[in-house]
Amino acid sequence: MRVPLSWLAEFVDLAPGTTADDVHAALVKVGLEEEEVHSFDLTGPIVVGEVLEFVEEPQANGKTIRWCQVRVAPDGQQAADGGDAVHGIVCGAGNFFVGDKVVVTLPGAVLPGPFPIAPRKTYGHVSDGMIASVRELGIGDDHDGILRLSTLGLDPEVGTDAIELLGLADEAVEINVTPDRGYAFSIRGVAREYSHATGAAFRDPAAHGQLAPGANDGFPVTFADEAPIHGRPGVSVFSTRVVRGIDPTRPTPPWMVARLKLAGIRSISLPVDITNYVMLELGQPTHGYDLDKLSGGIVVRRAAAGEKITTLDEQERALHIEDLLITDDSGAIGIAGVMGGASTEISDTTRNVLVEAANFDPVTVARSARRHKLPSEAAKRFERGVDPRIAAAATSRVAQLLVDLAGGTADDAGSLTGEAASAAAIFLPDGYVSGLIGVDYTDEEIRGSLAEVGGTIAEADGGLLVTPPSWRPDVTDKSDLAEEVARIVGYERIPSVLPVAPAGHGLTREQRIRRTVADALAAAGSTEIIAFPFLPKAQNDLFGAAEAAEVPQIKVANALDASAPYLRTTLLPGLIEAAKRNLSRGLTDVALYELGLVFTPVEGAAYGQATLPSGTQRPSAEQLAELNAGIPPQPRHVGALIMGNVVRKQPGQSAIAAGIADALAIVAQIALATGADIEIVQGRHKAMHPGRTAELRVAGQAVGFAGELLPQIAADADLPRVVAVVELDLDAVIALAKPVVEAAEIGTFPAATQDLTLLVDASVPAAAVLAAVREGAGALLEELHLVDDYRGAGLEEGQKSLTFALRFRASDRTLTAAEASEAKLAGAARAAELLGAATRE
Repeated sequence: MRVPLSWLAEFVDLAPGTTADDVHAALVKVGLEEEEVHSFDLTGPIVVGEVLEFVEEPQANGKTIRWCQVRVAPDGQQAADGGDAVHGIVCGAGNFFVGDKVVVTLPGAVLPGPFPIAPRKTYGHVSDGMIASVRELGIGDDHDGILRLSTLGLDPEVGTDAIELLGLADEAVEINVTPDRGYAFSIRGVAREYSHATGAAFRDPAAHGQLAPGANDGFPVTFADEAPIHGRPGVSVFSTRVVRGIDPTRPTPPWMVARLKLAGIRSISLPVDITNYVMLELGQPTHGYDLDKLSGGIVVRRAAAGEKITTLDEQERALHIEDLLITDDSGAIGIAGVMGGASTEISDTTRNVLVEAANFDPVTVARSARRHKLPSEAAKRFERGVDPRIAAAATSRVAQLLVDLAGGTADDAGSLTGEAASAAAIFLPDGYVSGLIGVDYTDEEIRGSLAEVGGTIAEADGGLLVTPPSWRPDVTDKSDLAEEVARIVGYERIPSVLPVAPAGHGLTREQRIRRTVADALAAAGSTEIIAFPFLPKAQNDLFGAAEAAEVPQIKVANALDASAPYLRTTLLPGLIEAAKRNLSRGLTDVALYELGLVFTPVEGAAYGQATLPSGTQRPSAEQLAELNAGIPPQPRHVGALIMGNVVRKQPGQSAIAAGIADALAIVAQIALATGADIEIVQGRHKAMHPGRTAELRVAGQAVGFAGELLPQIAADADLPRVVAVVELDLDAVIALAKPVVEAAEIGTFPAATQDLTLLVDASVPAAAVLAAVREGAGALLEELHLVDDYRGAGLEEGQKSLTFALRFRASDRTLTAAEASEAKLAGAARAAELLGAATRE
C-alpha cells in the first residue's frame, strides 16, 4: 500500500517537518513493514509558461520543429532560473497554440530519469529549457504532445511553480500489508495506525453523511443468494446513491491525479478516478454504473449454469455457479467485488450515475478473482475483509466528489440494503495477556490499548468481554487481543529470550538419511535444483513407467500452466528441462540432482472428492481422515542427471564424457549414504537406451533405474547424444535399508590378490557372474570387481571373456597363496555350476 503524505495528513496530524522516513519509522512500531519511498523525482525550476509565438521549421530528416518564444515570468521580472522572462525553446510537439499555458522546465531542473535540463544547441537554435509532456513529468503515460494546462481546467499566472500547482511535491510511503490486516489497504487504516504509533489526533474519513438505514427511494436492491459458500451469504450490505447531470469529460484535478499516481494507480477518467480515490481513502471498493443503461432494479445472485458476461476489459467470460453477480433485468452487469460489466460502463456520454458500494463475502470474491484471473484492487481488499459499516459512507463520498468535480446533482434515489452483523464479544481472562506475551501489563495498559484500536470493553467474571471494531475481522479470539496489546504498548517491551529446545527431539532417521544423501551428491560435484512439479501428461507417461503406455495421473483443477496440468510422477522431466536451460546458456558440463515428492495415484482410485471444511474452524478428526484419504501416495524420490564431460581435456589427459558408469557411480554414493545394498541388474525402460539401462533393487524389490536416455529423446530436448540419468524411490530405499549402518572392520593382516578370467555366453549378465563368484569364494573374499569384458578374436562366436579382480583377507592370520587360490577356484566352480562359466587360462 502506497500512502501519499499529503493525503495522510488530512486524517491524522503530522508534525511540521515530518518526513517519509519518520512515517515509516512510526508505522514499523505498530507492525507495518516499510518498503520504499515514492516521489515524482522532480527538481525545479519548473514553472508555468505562456506560448507567445512559434515558427514551424521543416527539417531535412522530415520532422517539423517549432521554434517557440515562451514567457516564463511576469513582465519586468526575472525568470526562476535567473534568465530573461522570455525563453526561446525548441519543441517537437504540434498540439499547442499561441496563448496556451504550458509547463516549462528551465535550465537547472531535473526530470525523472534523472534527466537534467540545460541550454543546448539543436536544429540551429539554442533551446533554453523544455516544454514538458505528461510522461516527462511522471504523472501519466501520454507522450503524444505537451501538457496544456487548460485541459486540466487550470489558468494559473505565468511563472507559478508548476510542481506545487500540479501536486508533484508530494511523496508516498509504501508499506507491506499482511493478509490479516486488510484495513491497512486504505488511507483511513494507515492514518489510524499512525495515530496508534505517535498519539497524533485521528480524524475518521468515514464520518460522512449517510443514507438512513432502510431508505429505498425508487431504487430497489434484492439479495437472492440461494447457494452461499460454507453457509455464508455472498453479500451482507449494499448501498447505492444516484447522481444526475454529471460531465464525465471534465478533467481530473491535478491534486487527485498526483495522489493516485503516487498510490500506484493511473488516471483514467474523472468518474473512474473518483471511485478509485474513495477506494484508497476508505478501503471500500465502489463502482459506478451508467444509470440510463440499467434495466430495473439490482439483484445480487449466483450465476446460472452456462451464463456469460462481457466485463470492462471487453472479455467475454463463462461464469461459474459459485460466481456472485450484480444483475438487472437484462442479466449480469458485474462480477461482485471483481469487475463490472461492459454493458453499463460509464462513458463520455453518461449523464446519470448509480454509485454502488457493498460488503461481499471474502471467499466468494477470492474464488471468482482467481477463477477468472482478475486480481483487481477491489478484489484484493474484499479478500482481506472490508469494514461492513462504511458502504453508505463510501457512496456518499463518491456522490460528493461527483457533485463537486463533475458538476452533478445528488438525487434522493438510493438505497441501503442489508445490515452489518455485529462482531461477537471475546472473553479475555485476567492475566492471559501477560502470560502469553511474557510482559507484566497493567490493567490500564490492556484496557487502554484495546479501546484505542476500537474495541468495546465490558466487565465479566474473571476477565473482560471485548467486542472488536467492524474494521478488524482478523480479531477473532483472545490471542488476537493479546497481540493488539503487545503492538500498541510497544514491541520493545517484549524481552528477547532464546528458547531452549526440549531434550529427546531432533531429526528422524528418514530426515537424517535424506540430508546425508543430498550432502553426498553435492559433495561429489552435483548441483541441487527444485523443479516445477507440474508436467504434461505425455512426460509422465514417458518417464513414469518402464513399459506401460500410460500411468495413472492427477490433473490439477486450476493449473497455473494449461500445457502442464498434471502432478509429476517422476523427477526426470524437471531435470531434463533444467539441463536444457543450462546448456542454452553455455554450460555444457552439467551434473544436477533433485530430492522431491512425486505423485503416484492408484489406478481407479478417486481423489479430491472430500468435502472441503470451512476455514473458520479446525477440521475434525473424521474430516482430516477423509481429506488424507483423498490424497494420492506421495513418495520422495531422488533423481540425477549428468551430461557433457566428467573430466575435462587438459595436458596429458583426454576428455572423458559422461555415461552410464557415472550414473552408477551416483547410485553407489546413494547406497553408501543410506546404508542400503542396492543391486544393479540389467533393465529395460522405454525412455532409456537398450543395453545401457540398469534396474536398481534393494532386497529384491525394484526401487528405480539408471542409465542413458534414448538418443532421440535427448535430441528432442536439444541435449547431447549421451545423457546419464538416475531415479530412485528414496523412501523405499530408506525403508529397506539396514536400520543402523555398521562400519566395516579394518583388516590388520595383509591382503592376497588374485585375478580370475571366465568364459561365459554373451547373453549372461556380468553382474550374475560376479554374484556367483562372490557366493562361491566365501567369507575370505573382501572385494570383487569386474576389470575387463572382452569379445573378439580368439573367442568363439557368442562368447565373452570376463576378468575379475579379487582381494582376500582373513581377520586372524596372514593368508597363504594356496588359501587365496582355493577360494578363487571355489568362486569359479560356483559360476560354472550356475552359469556354465569356464575358466580361461
